[in-house]
Amino acid sequence: MTQSFVISGDLLIGAESTGDNRTARAINPATGAKLEPAFAIASEADVARACELASQAFDVYRATSPEERAAFLEKIADNIIDIGDALIERAAEETGLPLARLQGERGRTVGQLRLFAQVVRSGEWLDLRVDPALPERKPLPRPDLRLRQIPLGPVAVFGASNFPLAFSVAGGDTASALAAGCPVVVKGHLAHPGTGELVGRAIRTAVAACGLPEGTFSLLTGANETGAALVRDPRIKAVGFTGSRGGGLALGAIAAARPEPIPVYAEMSSVNPVFLFPAALAARAEAIGTGFIESLTLGAGQFCTNPGLLFAIDGPDLDRFVAAASAALTGRAPAPMLTPGIHAAFDKGVAALADHEAVKTVAHGAPAEGVNRSPGIFFETDVEPFLADERLGHEVFGAAGLLVRCKDIDQMIAVAEKLEGQLTATLQIEAGDHAVAAKLLPVLERKAGRILANGWPTGVEVSHAMVHGGPFPATSDSRTTSVGTLAIRRFLRPVSYQDLPEGLLPVELRDEGIKGLPHLLDGVRKAH
Repeated sequence: MTQSFVISGDLLIGAESTGDNRTARAINPATGAKLEPAFAIASEADVARACELASQAFDVYRATSPEERAAFLEKIADNIIDIGDALIERAAEETGLPLARLQGERGRTVGQLRLFAQVVRSGEWLDLRVDPALPERKPLPRPDLRLRQIPLGPVAVFGASNFPLAFSVAGGDTASALAAGCPVVVKGHLAHPGTGELVGRAIRTAVAACGLPEGTFSLLTGANETGAALVRDPRIKAVGFTGSRGGGLALGAIAAARPEPIPVYAEMSSVNPVFLFPAALAARAEAIGTGFIESLTLGAGQFCTNPGLLFAIDGPDLDRFVAAASAALTGRAPAPMLTPGIHAAFDKGVAALADHEAVKTVAHGAPAEGVNRSPGIFFETDVEPFLADERLGHEVFGAAGLLVRCKDIDQMIAVAEKLEGQLTATLQIEAGDHAVAAKLLPVLERKAGRILANGWPTGVEVSHAMVHGGPFPATSDSRTTSVGTLAIRRFLRPVSYQDLPEGLLPVELRDEGIKGLPHLLDGVRKAH
């Protein structure tokens, strides 16, 4: 049955709908029109109220059984589906994204909620360990030691501009934090507040239906000041963020300056280099060129995995690639960008590359017709100026790509050493390239969180083996991922129990409770 939720512009603070300062409005980026209604901007008092409710909810929510928590995640997914077309239509109005893209993103959003429900039921995330007492051990006896993972506490989640569903109110950060047992306070993105409110109401309805404390979830609308107040609040114990490098660094600085510093898991900036190897170019230069443009311009290039940088050895086969890529880009009509601010930043970044004395414009798309649109653009340069000017390696968020022509494989490897941390690195290779590609792989392992062959980095599978992270500035903590089941580990910490009586141990660490769960017994893996 379809859920009938009204977009009111309210803040959703626990079970309350409130808010006085109604000054924010969504803008349809395809037309420039302002959308109704006006949205409330959270005050510091609103932030404090949401954090207090989350703190009050924490011990109750973290004590829920795996089945209760999994059922809650599945109920959120069901409620999002039940909103029906109204959710997709509002998201399209607020983002300019096509309906098919948003329908796929909704599927990903509910899919990751259901995947985390499976993770919670499995018990693997608890990382249970038992080292039985050895009272006769010499020279000293060993105590009985038992370990489990527990949630950190209330988590602040920042919605992303470019994914109104999958990286926003009920996105991967929220899903993984709730799966870990952490209440969540979301700071929704002003680019799509109506979409966020519909999803927020779906979550709040699930909270009530599952009999959970109201502070398990809150949704606040606001600008930078709201986000800063949220991270400063002493009741928040971790932060999940997807956005710009500047935004992530600012939140990290606030979190580090607190009397009690907290982790900020920020996914920020990546140009996602692609390495075109000789045999691959010889065999399929035209297909690689077309595939590159398809990935570059997908969603107007507004993906954190957009392939913005290419390296290849100069020669006739590379010229074939450039010709194919140029033909694929020329005449391609630009799609609207997500916000006027993102559009302006893209134009500024493109202008800086176009004006650079060592950069050549190779091709661009059709002229823009309509607001918040700019044609995709393809540049090239040589390796020497690229190495001399670090700005050429910085991200331009949108459909802009830069090819760097290298003299040989050794130069390609040397330039890879100079790259910043990345979410992805891609190899276009054939069998004849494997020996030289093997020399590059150790460098890429140090530089990227995901290495792929003969594909394109846009498109991130939500699965057990996925890493969507990488060394700085791709993320603030290269040990973690914001996509896939390992994301739950960001919001957990280990606790060891030494010689506690059976009746005081957590249920899952008692002799009977642990039998039904995966665990290590004296270092040996025991299946449940």
